[in-house]
Amino acid sequence: MPRGTAFLLLGVMGTGVFLAGLELMITAVALPAILVDLADWRHLRTASWIVNGYLLVSIVTMPLAGRLADRWGVRRVFLGALVVFVLGSALAGRAQTLEELIAARLVQALGGGALVPVATAAASHLFDGAARPRALGVIGALTFLGMAAGPFAGAFIMQAIHPTSVLESLRLDRELATTLTDALGAPWRYVFYVNVPIGIAALAIGWAATSHWDTARRGGGLDLVGATAFSLGLGLLLVGLTLAGAAPDPALGLDWPSLVAALALAAVVAILVALVAGARHAEPFVDPGWFRAPGFASAALISLLTGYGFATAIIGGAVFVDRVLYGGPDVQRVALGSLAGATAGGALASGLALRAVGIRLTTVVGLGLAIVALARMASWTPSTGLPEVALVLAAFGAGFGLTVTPRSTAAVEALGRTAFGVASATVTVARMIGMAVGLAVLTAFGSTVIDRLWAQIYSTPDAYKAFIPESLRNRPLEDGLVVQALEQWASVEAAQILVGIFLVAAGVMALALPAAVALRRAGGTSRRSNP
Repeated sequence: MPRGTAFLLLGVMGTGVFLAGLELMITAVALPAILVDLADWRHLRTASWIVNGYLLVSIVTMPLAGRLADRWGVRRVFLGALVVFVLGSALAGRAQTLEELIAARLVQALGGGALVPVATAAASHLFDGAARPRALGVIGALTFLGMAAGPFAGAFIMQAIHPTSVLESLRLDRELATTLTDALGAPWRYVFYVNVPIGIAALAIGWAATSHWDTARRGGGLDLVGATAFSLGLGLLLVGLTLAGAAPDPALGLDWPSLVAALALAAVVAILVALVAGARHAEPFVDPGWFRAPGFASAALISLLTGYGFATAIIGGAVFVDRVLYGGPDVQRVALGSLAGATAGGALASGLALRAVGIRLTTVVGLGLAIVALARMASWTPSTGLPEVALVLAAFGAGFGLTVTPRSTAAVEALGRTAFGVASATVTVARMIGMAVGLAVLTAFGSTVIDRLWAQIYSTPDAYKAFIPESLRNRPLEDGLVVQALEQWASVEAAQILVGIFLVAAGVMALALPAAVALRRAGGTSRRSNP
C-alpha cells in the first residue's frame, strides 16, 4: 500500500476513535438541558442511563468487535461500526423522550464501542516495524484527545448554537416549523448531530481509500455460546460494580448487598460458561492460553491497574476542585482539561519514546510519573492553588499516557496478526473495568463518608455548633457566616478524605511495576527491532 494511503487510513481511524472519546464526555455537559427539555429533575435516575447505558454497552461490545475484526477483516467491521455510530447519533439527536434517547444511545454505543479496538487492530495491520508504535500512539492520543475536547465542545455547542431563532425567522408553515423545531430546535441535540457530518465524511474517505485493502477473512464459525456468555458476564460484572458504588434505592425494596453479590456470582458463572464453551471450540471466543504470553498478560494487567488510577485522578481531581476549592465549571474544565490533554500528549509521545528507550523503560517511567503525581495529590489542602492542581493532574496524565502505546504494542504483537483485534479489545476492556472498579470504590466510600458527616452536623438541632468558631455559635444554622464556616470545615474534611483515596490509587498503580518490568515485545525483547 502507498505510504500516503496508509496515513490517510490512519486519519480515518483516528477520526473514529476521536468521536468515540468525545462522546464519552460531551454528553455529560448537556445532561441538565436534556433533562429539563425531555422530562424534569424527578427523572434524574432514569436520565443517568443516557451516560451509564452508553458506557456499559460500549464496553460489552469491545471484545466482540475485536473478535469479529479478526475473522471478518478490520475494514468491514470498522466501517460497519462507523455506520452504526452515525445512525445512533442521528437518532439520539432526533429523540423526543428520555426513553427514545436512551435507546438511541445504546445503538450509538454499539458502534462507538467497536471503533477503538478495531481502529487499534487496523493500525497494527497498516504499519509494521518502527512505524507501528507511532501509529498506535496516534490512535491512543486521539482517543484521549476526544475525551479532553468533550467538555469544551459540549459547553461551546450549548452556548453558541441557538437554532430556534433561526427557524422562527424563516416563517415556515406551522406544521413544518413544529416538526423542524422538535428535531432541530434544542441546542443539546447538536451534541449528537455533530457526529453525523464528521462520521459520514470519514466513512466516505475510508470506503474509497480501503476499497483495495483489508485483512484476510477467515472461515469457520464464531464461538456463539462463548461470545454470548462472556458478553453477558461482562455486562453483569459492570452493572454489579456500578450498583456497588451507588446508594440503594428504597423504592426497590431490595437487599442491596445481596443484589450486588448475586450479580457478581452470575457474572463469574457466565464467564466460566464462556471458558468451558471455548474449550470445546476450535477457535474460542475467550482463550486462557492468551494469558500464557508474557507480553499479553502484562499488558492486560497494566491496563487494569492504571485504569483504576485514571478514574481516581479524574474523579478525585473533580471532587477536589468542586468540594475543596469550590471552583465552578470553568475551573473544573481547566483542571480536568489539563489531565486529559496531557494524557493525549503522553500517548502520542509514547509511540516515539518506545523506539528510543524500549518498551519497559517507557512504561516504568510513565508509571513512576503517575505514581509520584498521585502521591503529590495526597498532600493537597484547601490552600492549594489551581495552577498546582492543573500541573499535577497534567503530570499524572502524561505518565498514564506514556503507558498507552507500550501495552497496546505488547498485546497485539504477543498474539500475532490473526488476533490483533481481540488483543487490542482486551487491553481496552481491562482499562475500562479498572476505571469502573475505581469509580465504584470512590462512590461507595464517598457516600459512606458523606452520610457520616451529615449525621454529625444534623444529629441534634445544635450539633452544627461543634464545627464552627465559638464566636458564631449564637447564630442560627441559616446564617451566612455559619454556612461559610461549615463550608470551610467541610473543605478541610474533604481534603483529608482524598488523602487516603489518592494514596490507595498510587499503591494500586505501583502494583503494575513488576508487570512493566516483565513487559516484552514479540520475540522476547523489550527494545524495538529494526523493520
